[in-house]
Amino acid sequence: MTDDRKAYAEHEGIAGRPSRRDVVAGGLALGAAAVAGLPTPARAAGARVKLRLMETTDLHVNVMPYDYYRDKPDDTLGLVRTAALVRAARAEVPNSLLFDNGDLIQGSPMGDYMAYKRGLKAGEVHPMFAGMNGLDYVCATLGNHEFNYGLSYLGFALSGAQFPFVCANLVKSDGQPLVRPTMIFDREVVDDQGQRQRLKVGVIGFVPPQIMQWDQGHLAGKVTTTDIVDAALKFVPELARQTDIVLALCHSGIEGGERRGGEENAALHLAKVPGIDAIFTGHQHKVFPGKDFAGIPGVDAEKGTLHGVPAVMAGFWGSHLGIIDLELEKDGDTWKVLASRSEARPIYDRKDRTIVPKVENDAPTAAAVKADHEATLAYVRQPVGETKNPINSFFALVADDPSVQIVSKAQTWYVAGIAATMADLKGLPVLSAAAPFKSGGRSGPEAYTDVKAGPIAIKDVADIYLYPNTVRAVKVTGAQVREWLERSAGLFNRIDPAKADEQELINPAFPAFNFDVIDGVTYQIDVTKPSRYDGNGKLVAPDAHRIVDLRYNGQPIDPNALFVVATNNYRAGGGGNFPGADGTTSVIDAPDTNRDVIVRYIVEQKVIDPVADGNWRFAPIPGAVNVTFLTSPQASKSIPKGLKVQPVGNGPDGFAKYRIDMSS
Repeated sequence: MTDDRKAYAEHEGIAGRPSRRDVVAGGLALGAAAVAGLPTPARAAGARVKLRLMETTDLHVNVMPYDYYRDKPDDTLGLVRTAALVRAARAEVPNSLLFDNGDLIQGSPMGDYMAYKRGLKAGEVHPMFAGMNGLDYVCATLGNHEFNYGLSYLGFALSGAQFPFVCANLVKSDGQPLVRPTMIFDREVVDDQGQRQRLKVGVIGFVPPQIMQWDQGHLAGKVTTTDIVDAALKFVPELARQTDIVLALCHSGIEGGERRGGEENAALHLAKVPGIDAIFTGHQHKVFPGKDFAGIPGVDAEKGTLHGVPAVMAGFWGSHLGIIDLELEKDGDTWKVLASRSEARPIYDRKDRTIVPKVENDAPTAAAVKADHEATLAYVRQPVGETKNPINSFFALVADDPSVQIVSKAQTWYVAGIAATMADLKGLPVLSAAAPFKSGGRSGPEAYTDVKAGPIAIKDVADIYLYPNTVRAVKVTGAQVREWLERSAGLFNRIDPAKADEQELINPAFPAFNFDVIDGVTYQIDVTKPSRYDGNGKLVAPDAHRIVDLRYNGQPIDPNALFVVATNNYRAGGGGNFPGADGTTSVIDAPDTNRDVIVRYIVEQKVIDPVADGNWRFAPIPGAVNVTFLTSPQASKSIPKGLKVQPVGNGPDGFAKYRIDMSS
């Protein structure tokens, strides 16, 4: 057991049980060999078993390798491609088990088609599970997006899965688990001598406790969550006593720092709990082992361990198959972990600007969802109106943008109509907060909204607004509007006006969906100042102010004035930790999704002209600073008028690099 795990066990009062990795000194030091070549120490040994644990995670109803938003095939995603990796990985070893780590039934137009158009009845199989059922999954856990359509729909969907679900930190209001917290699977395996052995695998699952904020409307009064580590401390000791190895299905990411409790991304803290032998992580849509997690204390980003515990994060949308190979040795009646190796195996390579698929479609998986795929295509191609101008998000992070503007127009239209009927809101100014959901980043250079001028269809609206959020409105003060914008301005790196070398404008660790633009006010962002808030929304620079010249109706905003801000349930419920949006300021909790409101707005308008009104801009920086940002290679065709940018060559990972003139 590593020193930090020992200390943690002593602190939590669970010391005394040896780790199954505490057998062979240096047993976790591995090279990049295949599982058959796992190094093992030279010593008298009992039976040895090589066990491969495999993970899919954050599939988000991406079964086919198809981008419904752009209505074209996409070689970077799809369970039918990951399934081919699964079958190949199984053929390499005699013993393998496949698991899923959550976020299955929401996230693509196929998910919305099933939830809002076709629906599910008892006995019907959701296409996500139709694809998965033929792959012999052992078990899965719930992700936060499983709750976006409500508990009733979730129940119908899960009933079509031919494998069980576990989740240890979620209980119903009566104290009973929504799904089983843990399960034990008794499996026959073949050892290195060809002899059959029995292996008991314990599985425990976790979901981010923040679902109570993000889906409050669906979950309040029905279920509650607990801290991930607290739930592990409750269930893992007994599970470990009854099993030979324990696997944690943790729909939660990897972040450093001290544990405070209630973390959204708690996998690193979970790894300190004695008794856990391997961890599947997810939720962050990143890859581990990998450079995204380098430099975090307790994380070995090359070997793929968290405090010495083997772990993997398999990207998103089926982009990777997560693999943890364990070598086990029988010692009397128990099994010990001698060695491990972690790998996130991709379905494609990126060579320069070209995507090169590594596998073909898995035919049985594709056949299982053929009818639902075709029905989804018909659904997303239905026209709802017309747009005079293109709607794209190529420059949404550096200028006011039409893809954000159309969302704000629709939200303001909808919320203003409701507020006018409410005595305590009537007459208050209605603002709108909206963020660009597709603006590259970790999703890659293809992940931008790009709607052509002309007929606009449901697929185009889904391309503009990705999530099935519902409309909410909050009542805040002018001072809270300013702080809201300060939190958003954390997207930008601090620019040194005295520096002549190239400076990157966008902080790649800051999610673009937390870059709220508030429409209805005007303001500038001074990126020469430090960010007032850190990436988690914590106030870190009380004297810093990036938001300058904030005005309403042309006048400096009154910090005591009251405003209604149209937003979504995620933000209003505390998602992103924004000042003025913690769940207590909500005044309108609408039943309609933001996406449906956009559709209804377009239907009523018939023809839209979503030209950005330029309500925000950067404060000028004197001097010749060299400030750059990354965007789509397609961006050159749609540079907005008045935006002083110019391409300066290729960026990493297929992006294009641009320089922005910050002088005026």
